[in-house]
Amino acid sequence: MLLTGAEILIKSLLDEGVETIFGYPGGAVLNIYDELYKYKDKINHILTCHEQGASHAADGYARATGKVGVCLATSGPGATNLVTGIATAYMDSIPMVAITGNVAQPLLGKDSFQEVDITGITMPITKHNYIVRDVNELQNIIKEAFYIAQEGRPGPVLIDIPKDITADKTQYNKIIPKEVVRKSEYITEKSLQEAVDLINQSKRPLIYAGGGIGIAEATEELLIFAEKINSPVSTSLMCMAEFPNNHELYTGMIGMHGTKASNIAATKCDLLITLGARFSDRVISNQNHIKNAKVLQIDVDPAEINKNVKVDTCIVGDLKVALSQLIPLINVKRNEEWINTINSLKENKKVKSDCGLTPELFFDKLNKLNDGSFIISTEVGQHQMWTAQYFNFRNERTFITSGGLGTMGYGLGAAIGAQVGKPDKRVINIAGDGSFGMNCNELVTAVKNRLPLIQVIMNNNCLGMVRQWQDFFYEGRYSQTTLDRPTDYVKLAEAFGAKAFRITEVDEIDYILRKALDSEGPVLIDYLINSDKKVFPMVAPGAPINQIISEEDINNN
Repeated sequence: MLLTGAEILIKSLLDEGVETIFGYPGGAVLNIYDELYKYKDKINHILTCHEQGASHAADGYARATGKVGVCLATSGPGATNLVTGIATAYMDSIPMVAITGNVAQPLLGKDSFQEVDITGITMPITKHNYIVRDVNELQNIIKEAFYIAQEGRPGPVLIDIPKDITADKTQYNKIIPKEVVRKSEYITEKSLQEAVDLINQSKRPLIYAGGGIGIAEATEELLIFAEKINSPVSTSLMCMAEFPNNHELYTGMIGMHGTKASNIAATKCDLLITLGARFSDRVISNQNHIKNAKVLQIDVDPAEINKNVKVDTCIVGDLKVALSQLIPLINVKRNEEWINTINSLKENKKVKSDCGLTPELFFDKLNKLNDGSFIISTEVGQHQMWTAQYFNFRNERTFITSGGLGTMGYGLGAAIGAQVGKPDKRVINIAGDGSFGMNCNELVTAVKNRLPLIQVIMNNNCLGMVRQWQDFFYEGRYSQTTLDRPTDYVKLAEAFGAKAFRITEVDEIDYILRKALDSEGPVLIDYLINSDKKVFPMVAPGAPINQIISEEDINNN
């Protein structure tokens, strides 16, 4: 059967099980959009307000569902507008396929209208990318792209398709997608035994779990493993939702804004068991604090072993497979003295309602309303850290945030993707007023598609995290971090077609949250907080993570 390249693309996407595409049309992809029109009953296309929103939506869709997210943009500026979203997905190992159009092949390399070398631009931020030179290669390239995006350590793949390729015809025969098999060929008896010996000999183990747990769908294995060796569990930002936050072994987030229990445990443990984590500088900071501990690292990516921290032994392979093979081999442990020490470090601060509107109070109210169906996405900044510190995550794939790249403007697009992918859940995006201003136009996308997501703005009239650093390290010189914008976010949301509320008093929180949760469409909540509210605890950049700055320290200094 002879089909055009555009037809082959759409049929191949259907073969891969694609149900939703996020995108924005343009001249170089008109042939593709013409086919999407014909297949609109089989592929749901979400038209975003900006291509960056499309890339973040594809990312959020992938994180919430575990499927490959797909975004589509035209050539030139359309393609370059995807770059931030592609880089965000790359840093957090998210399976995504970005499809871009380009000018016809005879016009390539001639500075043609809306021409850009998008494969050259994205080479450092994709697992692989392609420019299709022959329509006969298109079908196999699509199959290969989806496989690469998912296998091993996932990541984004870009396919650049010149316009003449979408018009050229060739034979189409359905190809069954290649099965993605969990990597286990490097999990050896020797590596398992070395790990078992370290674990069995340890008296003060600490598990440091990263985003790889969720990617490998190894949340159940992590819980079984931790309970068998009775080890405290600390998590990176990317793993907050992959271990029950109310579990007795959970010590909270580790790192710059981590808990006292997690950070001090890292300095006192005799074995640091690192699962699917890359020892980010925001976690490890000064390495001297773990020099007395043995380090066991398990990761699917061999490039992560010994990259930032020298390990004593490692297992290279899929986390779900590795833990499944490791768990039967290890001894049951109690570590009672160590657990008592950890419990003494845990802080149980009661949330006060007499301090006005605070992030703690907002999340305390939200936690009480959570029936387990909430998916929380965030932008990047103080509000992101408050979310990690105060929201009680209960289920996997329910925390969607930009960790590695720290992309302001990420959350609303990602929330749209998550809500499309999980229509039975309620997605709540937590933003600062600075981050919200970057891609607030995507609220229109939520309105048009009647998505019942809730957009919360922690409105402190400043770029809070940068301002906090200016306060601590730049003697309070608030250079360009006080916003003083006259924008009325309630009126803005209503102009976009969304419902909106403003919270200015404590006794309004419960009522407005319930009103928002009862809404069938998108809702914005403008939550006014003090500009001087800071994220505590905090570890100064480059300092050991047990040198924790608390709010009391600041008040007493």
